[in-house]
Amino acid sequence: MPLVTTKEMFKKAYAGGYAIGAFNVNNMEIVQGITEAAKEENAPLILQVSSGARKYANHTYLMKLVEAAIIETNLPICLHLDHGDSFELCKSCIDGGFTSVMIDGSHLPLNDNIALAKKVVEYAHPRNVVVEAELGRLAGVEDEIKVAAEHALYTDPNEVEEFVTKTGVDSLAIAIGTSHGAYKFKGEAKLRFDILEEVGRRLPGFPIVLHGASSVLPEYVEMINKFGGKMPGAKGVPEDMLRKAAGMAVCKINIDSDLRLAMTALIRKSFAEDPANFDPRKYLAPARDAIKKVVRHKLVNVLGCNQKA
Repeated sequence: MPLVTTKEMFKKAYAGGYAIGAFNVNNMEIVQGITEAAKEENAPLILQVSSGARKYANHTYLMKLVEAAIIETNLPICLHLDHGDSFELCKSCIDGGFTSVMIDGSHLPLNDNIALAKKVVEYAHPRNVVVEAELGRLAGVEDEIKVAAEHALYTDPNEVEEFVTKTGVDSLAIAIGTSHGAYKFKGEAKLRFDILEEVGRRLPGFPIVLHGASSVLPEYVEMINKFGGKMPGAKGVPEDMLRKAAGMAVCKINIDSDLRLAMTALIRKSFAEDPANFDPRKYLAPARDAIKKVVRHKLVNVLGCNQKA
């Protein structure tokens, strides 16, 4: 099975009241943990790569890892560029075999954001590649993306119809109170479901995306701190809120920090229990298993896309 786009995935997800998991990948063990979980749960899958991950792992290596995942799982898998910051980067990924790209012009004035997204769409669509864009700005840190809380902006529902109509994008990431990274909220998360509901009303049947949606699972934060880490108390997005969003217009939910925390926790545990260990297989295998555990939990209990491949 070749790589697929998200068109059919999102159509089924919208109609079925569930969301597709978009999991960030950086290396072989992360790809294996995600795809093994998806195979066991028979779930459609979006593997996404940030600009930083692409620089770290090399485009060619990442492509071959994803090709191997398709061979091993026979699942519908979309390969997506996460937070592309320029037309040139999106073009490079499209030319290199990605089936979906995000162009993030959320920091730009509305008209400039529209113009940039439209330019990417005009290049991507003739090549059977879908495009995600963003309207509104999330706070937090993810790779090169750093947005202070005071610069975050909720999505304005009054702008979404114009944006989608003028750009021709295939999905839209909106800001309703989620945040990138592990250090999300000092208090309880408060997502603006009123904004999501109004966006869904103005764009009926159109797939909406949530970024910054990791839940910062406590067991892995506690494990990191137990074995020498210094992570302050961090609260992610409650999973019941994500389930609610998946039952509305949200068809894609991005998950990255939870994978990083699980992997880091198990590697720290491995070294703490066996300081003399210098075999990568012995500390990366438990980390891969932890990623698999997290992904299975998300597919079944949060996204609801298990048995939907």
